[in-house]
Amino acid sequence: MGSIQANPASESFEAQAHLYKHIFSHINGAVLKCAVQLRIPDIIHSHGQPLTIPQLASKLEVHPTKTASIERLVRLLVHNGFLAETKVNEEEQEGRRKHILSLHLLSYLWFKEEEKTIVESAFGLGFWDLLERDHQYMKSFNEGMASDSQMMNMALRDCKSIFDKLETLVDVGGGTGTTCRIISERYPNLKCIVFDLPQVVESSSGSHNLTYVGGSMFESIPFADAVLLKWILHNWDDESSVKILNKCKEAISKKDEGGKVIIIDAVLKEKEDDNDMAQVKLLFDILMMSTLNGKERTEKEWNKLLVSAGFKHHKITPLFGFRSIIEAYP
Repeated sequence: MGSIQANPASESFEAQAHLYKHIFSHINGAVLKCAVQLRIPDIIHSHGQPLTIPQLASKLEVHPTKTASIERLVRLLVHNGFLAETKVNEEEQEGRRKHILSLHLLSYLWFKEEEKTIVESAFGLGFWDLLERDHQYMKSFNEGMASDSQMMNMALRDCKSIFDKLETLVDVGGGTGTTCRIISERYPNLKCIVFDLPQVVESSSGSHNLTYVGGSMFESIPFADAVLLKWILHNWDDESSVKILNKCKEAISKKDEGGKVIIIDAVLKEKEDDNDMAQVKLLFDILMMSTLNGKERTEKEWNKLLVSAGFKHHKITPLFGFRSIIEAYP
């Protein structure tokens, strides 16, 4: 971490986080509404003392698979000051979920069902399946991810130590290749591969050190010195993330010579982050939970995930506003 200087683009990343906070601010109202619909305030008041998350879930009679979701919703309500937590037990609140695309749908009823996400409850299909069905929305989604990736350009000047000594890099789930193209241009001796679904990369063209490969990250990943996962793992639950990380580990060609997985994702640090930054991360957590059955993770949860996937050690560097770089070594 000492080799990376303070990010001169920090103001831009803070502005991005501020923008996201307002874009997704409707989630706060939706969560509060669901808490009322679930009668969480009444349940807490009737109990007369703080409730643990399992106790609250039991009284709410939510589906057994939704207990962890209740905990994450409670975490946002606590952050927003609607509930408080004690050092012994967590005082609880609510449960509510958010919507997909631009729809304000569903609510507390989702907690009574088995479906993994509100998207599945509403449409009968998962988020990625909906993208596959609607090519225009897929195009908009990829354009949005590419726009976000442009922010990388401002921070990569400080990442020389991260890409130093690497000869090859594969960007898993790299979409149209914006991030990888920026890296390939900044580090011309680094051979970069954008790896995504065939229909995503089929019309993309590369350069002398940038190529595109189609495939599934759950099946096999092209060999490289390092694997990049930018904003990928928060889309998936722990079980799926471990599978992805295992495939990444298999693809690393220099396991004993600095080979690694480079993860760009959020790390929840409520006690350390300022209010706005913590708010953005928690809003994204609800968004991932309701849309994709994914999650934003604490440092402890990242450690557990990487250990489960067989990585020996890792280091976390805050560098991209509300996201960090996590370097994981097999």
